[in-house]
Amino acid sequence: MADESFFERVYAVARLIPYGRVTSYGAIAKFIGAARSARMVGYAMNGSIEREDIAAHRVVNRNGLLTGKDHFCGSRIMEQLLESEGVEVENNQVKHFKTLFWDPSEELNREDFIQ
Repeated sequence: MADESFFERVYAVARLIPYGRVTSYGAIAKFIGAARSARMVGYAMNGSIEREDIAAHRVVNRNGLLTGKDHFCGSRIMEQLLESEGVEVENNQVKHFKTLFWDPSEELNREDFIQ
């Protein structure tokens, strides 16, 4: 995957976020070797909203806030998608964030993504 663009590496990780779990922009950035690029991961997620193969709703900020919600068609779509997977959201924040957090650095082999 070393030849792929930054966005494609982000999307490859985002496709693997398990149903009913969430991760953060920063966790993805760190995993793909661009630790200071959480904002760029956010841009990538914004560009993936229309893609059915990427669950952008599962990517939130480092505190579990639904900071990307305004990029979905409808003010509550991100929240509704998470809730349909059993993720509780209150005041635009994932409840039990630490329990539901999926860390790609712990779950995936980085060598498969970066060479």
